[in-house]
Amino acid sequence: MILVTGATGFVGRALIDLLVKRGRSVRAAMRRAGAFTAAGASVVTVGDLSAQTDWSAALAGVDAVVHAAARVHVMQDAAADPLVEFRRVNVQGTLQLARRAAAGGVRRFVFISSVKVNGEATEPGHPFTAGDASAPLDAYGISKMEAEQGLREIAAQTGMEVVIIRPPLVYGPGVKANFRAMMRWLARGVPLPLGAIHNRRSLVALDNLVDLMVTCVDHPAAANQTFMVSDGEDLSTTQLLQRMGRALGRPARLIPVPAILLKVGAALLGKPAIAQRLCGSLQVDISKTRQLLGWSAPLSVDEGLKRAAEGYWREASV
Repeated sequence: MILVTGATGFVGRALIDLLVKRGRSVRAAMRRAGAFTAAGASVVTVGDLSAQTDWSAALAGVDAVVHAAARVHVMQDAAADPLVEFRRVNVQGTLQLARRAAAGGVRRFVFISSVKVNGEATEPGHPFTAGDASAPLDAYGISKMEAEQGLREIAAQTGMEVVIIRPPLVYGPGVKANFRAMMRWLARGVPLPLGAIHNRRSLVALDNLVDLMVTCVDHPAAANQTFMVSDGEDLSTTQLLQRMGRALGRPARLIPVPAILLKVGAALLGKPAIAQRLCGSLQVDISKTRQLLGWSAPLSVDEGLKRAAEGYWREASV
């Protein structure tokens, strides 16, 4: 039996679908009763993720846990102290689950972390690796780093195997936030001043991420390892928009504004982080993932973008 947390989320739903399709026994952990029906999986309600969460019913008979639930990174956080809130859920809640899992004899704990543990940016051609020193810059990244550290300690103390996966931006059917906004602009033919961006960014299609997660549930070589994940092809912002436009059937209308002007403009508007995401590079090296696990991304970038576009048009037609 595999327990999946974050079962109602973007990644959790796709993971459950894949596990069920592959004939695995799955239990989906929900915050609230009736959140949704996980086809082919049993459902258990656990409430909010914290140091007090009672996992006894959820963990009964479980061999492996995939922990995808988290307080996610938000652009405008209303919390008085965001780090306190991120730690409550992402650190204390995660370690409570891991301790209870280890005490209950769970063999393996797969933790979905974030590339933000490594940092926010790379120099082109110098990607982050799983062995790099951690350098998180925001509360979300700090909380994920601290959860990783705590999980490694629990693994050392109890013998439960821990696997950590650090994804970059995940996209696919049902994606929200900035990626969905980008698709909406392209679908509407909005001219964008992003036709001359020469950065390099790693992305991961939802199907590729969940395929690796399932691999890490059982692969012997995954035990107590940290893995980076991506589609295996890095794109500039300009290339991403062009290829996403093709997937949507809408040519990208891009104006070639130099990146330096975009950065200056964003700084004057008090939005330097936006320019960093659009113009800066963030690459990950997945050679360890490939070599140690024999893993390769099932979908190409263009196939992943096509599935994201299909999901966008399905939602737009409702």
